[in-house]
Amino acid sequence: MSKEGGIEAPIRHPINFEHPDFLDPKKLDDEMRRAFDICHGCRRCFNLCDSFPKLFDMIDESENEDVESLKSQQFEPVVDACTLCDMCFMTKCPYVPPHDFDLDFPHLMLRYRTAQKKLKKLPMVPALLAQIDRNAKIGVALSSLINWASNIKNTFIRKILEVVAGIDMRVKLPVYNSETFTSYFKKNKFQINIDAPSKDRKVVIYSTCFVNFNKKDTGVAALKVLKKNGVEVQEAYPGCCGMPFLEQADLPKVVAQAKKVSKDLLEWVDKGYEIITLTASCGLMLKFEWLLLLPNDENIKRLSKNTSDIDEYIVDIAQNEGLAEGLQEIDGGVTVHNACHARAQNMGIKSRDMLKFIPNIKMDVVERCAGHGGTFGVMKETHDLAVKVGTPTAKQIKNKNNKYMASDCPLAGKHLKQLETDTNIANDEALHPIELMAKSYRL
Repeated sequence: MSKEGGIEAPIRHPINFEHPDFLDPKKLDDEMRRAFDICHGCRRCFNLCDSFPKLFDMIDESENEDVESLKSQQFEPVVDACTLCDMCFMTKCPYVPPHDFDLDFPHLMLRYRTAQKKLKKLPMVPALLAQIDRNAKIGVALSSLINWASNIKNTFIRKILEVVAGIDMRVKLPVYNSETFTSYFKKNKFQINIDAPSKDRKVVIYSTCFVNFNKKDTGVAALKVLKKNGVEVQEAYPGCCGMPFLEQADLPKVVAQAKKVSKDLLEWVDKGYEIITLTASCGLMLKFEWLLLLPNDENIKRLSKNTSDIDEYIVDIAQNEGLAEGLQEIDGGVTVHNACHARAQNMGIKSRDMLKFIPNIKMDVVERCAGHGGTFGVMKETHDLAVKVGTPTAKQIKNKNNKYMASDCPLAGKHLKQLETDTNIANDEALHPIELMAKSYRL
């Protein structure tokens, strides 16, 4: 007999997307109904995102108030509302493996979306936006023009963009750096603090596409804090980790990016360096998601073991050698948004743990999804849902009444900052926690 709920640590099965059963219409439909029936009987996830209210309302309004009364065509709105945040799997569901029910709702949504992609049912614009490296090279080269054109105050061009591409004109879009972090790194002359306790460490910053092309300040802060702590720092950006392709269910492209990026980064590992990621989603990809798509690839396994999130790495320094002296109080409190893809790394709240080393810091933590979900929060078709999910999180942040807000996910931080009104938060967008460490060091 199956036990009711599980208390063991959740595990995830590899995503065997090349197996014939993965996209078999009948087997996929059967699995959707099996999972939905379990969710219908439990309903613990009713307040996480809009997928579950949509599902439960459909069932309650069906002829016999059960999953069997649903038509298969009714599944799509449930799938479309999923942002792959993983919070139902990580924090709510009592039936994830190793429980006998073996339920992984986000990866089932990914499987369904992969079938949609095969049938050319997914919209084209998000797939084009997922071509990060191609788009961003143009964005950096023409940053002044593109940042002006995409500014939320430029209502004329934003309205055209909304009509033509479906990008909601109400959304504050990321800006492009005038130079990549890679270019900046080559010119930096910051000296290593040879008196720091952790002076024998070596890392290579995998700058991630967002830092490299859109938010160079995060990379600069990480570089300064690491060198302040005596760490030898190199930088590498072989390409995007593939998370945007994962969101668009283009699994072969994710695998291609995994093989390309890991090949370059492992050359650094072979030289004794550890890999540091600067955004939560990219850390999740290198540590976990690549392994689920390439479970037998020894190179991917080795890279996963040698990869750390920047907050996680700084905490490791503090717990082993000790941080370099010089941290000072910062004016005003900090609200830390514990981003979904940081939580999904199952490493604890490392952003909070790191910021605790700042003297006399007032800090609050908010653990709710921002609702942005990559292009989900940008497209007009889904922006209102992103606002619906993110508004309670933004209200919690507002109620903390701190001067700074920090998040390991730059898109989540951007979205939450835009949702906040009449707050005392000083920064225009959420800072990365490492930027507050740099501020505390007066770097």
